[in-house]
Amino acid sequence: MVTRGMASGLQRRLMVLLLLPLCLLSFGSAWFDYRLADSAAVQKDRQLLQLMPLLGDSVVAPGRDADPPILLLAPAMEEFLAQRPGPTAYAVTEMDGRLLHGARWLAGLRPATREPEFHSVEERGVTYRLVVQRVQTVAGELVLVLADGSDPRLDWVHSVLWRVVLPNLLLISMVALAVRWAIDRALRPLKVLAEAVSRRSPRDLDPIDEGASPEEVRPLVQSINRLFGLVNAQAESQRRFIADAAHQLRTPLAGLQAQVEAWAHALEAPAGAPGAAPDAPDTIRRVGGAGAEAGIVLPAEQLYKLRGAARRTSQLANQLLALSRADERQLDAQAMQRVDLKALCETVLEAQLDAATARGIDLGLEAEPAQAMGHDWLLRELLGNLVDNAIKYTREGGTVTLRCGLCEGAAGEGPVFLEVEDDGPGLPPQERDRVVERFYRMPGTPGEGSGLGLAIASEIARLHHSQLELLPGLNGQGLRARVVMAQAADKKV
Repeated sequence: MVTRGMASGLQRRLMVLLLLPLCLLSFGSAWFDYRLADSAAVQKDRQLLQLMPLLGDSVVAPGRDADPPILLLAPAMEEFLAQRPGPTAYAVTEMDGRLLHGARWLAGLRPATREPEFHSVEERGVTYRLVVQRVQTVAGELVLVLADGSDPRLDWVHSVLWRVVLPNLLLISMVALAVRWAIDRALRPLKVLAEAVSRRSPRDLDPIDEGASPEEVRPLVQSINRLFGLVNAQAESQRRFIADAAHQLRTPLAGLQAQVEAWAHALEAPAGAPGAAPDAPDTIRRVGGAGAEAGIVLPAEQLYKLRGAARRTSQLANQLLALSRADERQLDAQAMQRVDLKALCETVLEAQLDAATARGIDLGLEAEPAQAMGHDWLLRELLGNLVDNAIKYTREGGTVTLRCGLCEGAAGEGPVFLEVEDDGPGLPPQERDRVVERFYRMPGTPGEGSGLGLAIASEIARLHHSQLELLPGLNGQGLRARVVMAQAADKKV
């Protein structure tokens, strides 16, 4: 997620950093073109201004009566009017605006001073550059006008859309596509790296291959690998601590539980039986020792509580040890073997039968021949935790059923399943995802469990490329814990 946003941010930044200078260059090119057109226009203004004396000298004689002055254009004027690339025009008028020679639309311009004046006038769709000046001629003071329709600045303004804007936009669009393609190609190793990291399991802390990363990204990859190493070392240290602590606790806890079980058995034995405690009130019993003064006097209720605590502590130590052993890294070196699920269910049923009988629970088995590839001891731990959990939270006199076999509708090499169903209180839908978290117990749950049973079962299912499904039981009552696994390819025993 973060890496995806980072790659997208890099793309945007690279696009901006590459296209912004191109846009600035395009605008600079347009401005430069305009400056060139402006410079050329200034040159043309000077040419028009240089032709004004020639136009004045072209008036060679004044007119008589109502006749206009005699006009004989100089060769330079004739060349200007005939060979100019754009339309041209001239006019010779009197001070009152009366046209003497030239284009009628130029008449009426009257400069306020003798200094030349420049104007831009549009006539019949053409914008002309005009110079107007009062000139003293042989026919008196006249107003001379020269018009040039080939002003570069005006041409640039009219053709800016076709000659500057559209070509530049087309160029920028093509460059943007090329840059985007190049950026995508250049950032593809980053995307591959991000996808590889996102697909990893939280427990996969193997270092990333630095050689497969671009040179610019290798410092980041090296930092990630260093972080993976630190996290892996810390996790490994915690796993070793839990395993060592659970292993060291098993022996003294087993001894304590054996001693407490012996005391409880002595209390529960009929009077006069071998090993029975002396007669005493139900609340106070004398256990251990040879004589009345040598034993330990304990209330029976406290002794039963002590037995329950010893059992729970011993079970917790065994669960912690199983959780530390169910580690993907340690199991990678151990090849999976063919596991007979029916025999596995029978073994677990025998181990849990006494606990079910003590609570009056009908513990049954519905097993079909089925085999799966896995670790026998881990699957036994998984099924044992599911059955223990069902017996613990099913009401007295309830029913718990173990099942295994081919999935419904599967044939040949189809998947197989392990299942434990009870008719207990079940789980609310919103709690089914949380109960597989370590040390989580649903609020209001009776008993004193540790919240590890379903977590261990879920972890073992994941190690077998499956997941623990928690579904409603028959008719929506109780809980059905189910694990679906691939069937062993070779069915021969």
